[in-house]
Amino acid sequence: MEFFRIRRDIPFMKHALIFNVISFVTFVAAVVFLITRGLNLSVEFTGGTVMEVAYEQPADLTAVREVVESLGYAEVPVQNFGTARDVLLRLPTQAGKSSGQQSEAVLEALKAQNPAVTLRRTEFVGPQVGQELVEDGLKALGLVVVGIMIYLAFRFEWKYAVSAIIANLHDVIIILGFFAFFQWEFSLAVLAAVLAVLGYSVNESVVIFDRIRESFRRYRKKTPEQIIDNAITSTISRTIITHGSTQIMVLSMLLFGGPTLHYFALALTIGILFGIYSSVFVAAAIAMWLGIKREDLIKSGGGKQEDPDDPNAGAVV
Repeated sequence: MEFFRIRRDIPFMKHALIFNVISFVTFVAAVVFLITRGLNLSVEFTGGTVMEVAYEQPADLTAVREVVESLGYAEVPVQNFGTARDVLLRLPTQAGKSSGQQSEAVLEALKAQNPAVTLRRTEFVGPQVGQELVEDGLKALGLVVVGIMIYLAFRFEWKYAVSAIIANLHDVIIILGFFAFFQWEFSLAVLAAVLAVLGYSVNESVVIFDRIRESFRRYRKKTPEQIIDNAITSTISRTIITHGSTQIMVLSMLLFGGPTLHYFALALTIGILFGIYSSVFVAAAIAMWLGIKREDLIKSGGGKQEDPDDPNAGAVV
């Protein structure tokens, strides 16, 4: 399915060096922000108090959030849990206060706003649990990266595997750089979004690499740069359809999903936009710098493919 078809190849690789320099500068800036500012980790990672309260009527999450913020908690996750009458709160630790003291103070403030509120449960999440989540998250990220490299190495060739992994890590680091610079809360939901972006970004790279392989088979007289330009140009319509439809869904979560889904949708939005960019100007360009050629993808022993641009194609010698 295509919305349109571009008849003339767009010279993307002509400007590859400029965009690679921009990518490198952006990547370095993201790393600097991660080192100097760090991530604003949520309660799941740092430890804190989890409270579940119940109302007689559907709870007004905005009003609950305002009450919690008045106690000195900034950007505390407040969300429905099970039903519209049940509310789950995650409170970060406060110096000089125990978990019980925190939950009692919050419950008193909520009762002052609505006397019908009741406490269902309260739990303390220790730093040890948070450390385990950090380690498990890093393991999951590492396994995804290794799995992608193995898949691409078997599906294409090592040069494509290396370029795709660099492009994917480029996307991940830039997402984390945004969260470090703006000090947005990094939660388990955001980690899930980062892992989703890895798969989503590599999918776009695989589509372009697959088209590069097809173009190498069809056009024997074109240079690798021309082959890459042809592959990217021929997939633009598909990219607009797939990424556009996905972004519409993510944008609806960003605008109407409330604070609970806000950072999850924000991470996906950044990942989708940079995923398109990295697949074209990072993955494809690095593959070009690594010196991809027709022999990398075309195995010996197969029949020769005719070049549609070759005027002698089909001639009998």
